Amino acid sequence: MARQTKSIPLNIMTDEQGAGIDIQRLALPQLPPVGLSSLEVDRLAHRHNTHTFHLLEKGTVHLELDFQHYQVETSSLIYIHPDQVHRTTATDSVIVVSLAITNENLNPQYLYLLDELVPARPLPLAVETVTLINQAVSLCLKVAERKSDQLQHAILKDACNALVALILSTYLAQTQPTNTPSRFELVTKAFKHELERHYRTQKRPAYYANKLALSTAYLNECVKNTTGQSVSHHIQQRVILEAKRWLSYSDQSVKEIAARLGYDDYPAFCRLFKKMTGISGLAFRGKNRD
Repeated sequence: MARQTKSIPLNIMTDEQGAGIDIQRLALPQLPPVGLSSLEVDRLAHRHNTHTFHLLEKGTVHLELDFQHYQVETSSLIYIHPDQVHRTTATDSVIVVSLAITNENLNPQYLYLLDELVPARPLPLAVETVTLINQAVSLCLKVAERKSDQLQHAILKDACNALVALILSTYLAQTQPTNTPSRFELVTKAFKHELERHYRTQKRPAYYANKLALSTAYLNECVKNTTGQSVSHHIQQRVILEAKRWLSYSDQSVKEIAARLGYDDYPAFCRLFKKMTGISGLAFRGKNRD
């Protein structure tokens, strides 16, 4: 039977108190194994309504995250942003600590940095880092069990934010230079944050330049100097990533997806998709469901 889903599957994080934080250590005999039919595998792909962090304590996991494939080994961190579509498989037993936390429960500074981190590759950990993170995990798990404490949620929120800070610090230490960012880099970061908020409705570089109180030429200079690509390219790439997600994991038509992404001119969207990917939207959908 053909899959029927008009939206990308969304796993809603729930906990007993509805507080928006859930942390567990899970021992799983296996995750859905590699080798399922394409229909079954498609059904595994989903988004979360939370930021999710996984510390793989035992086993090997195969992760597909926004069309990138990773083999994740023991003592690795995985961070998944709410926007990202993913699925995991493992043929042997795994032990994993999983933290799910909503925007509202995250320290605003950490939330900003997490948005900046995407896309984040799974991160192997040094022994001393594993030890430190395990100490923070143990505190979070113990607090999560103390459901009768009057301040349980507040303590859990603080403990989990400390764990997120350690995870962020580990990622940043390995992915970002330690020197003070240049003006060009700061402008590029600010542009990317605005892009994430407005890419569905705003496609013109001038809009983002105006938001940042810059000239369009200067914004383009900053972004191109930092990334090697123009502002327009980044806008188009973000639109196409979202289009790929909807084409692969929903049954919405290409025309419906174009409208969702702010394109009333359907032929223009089709031309853009082919220009950026080398194939049509329908061909991409077929290729990713074979």
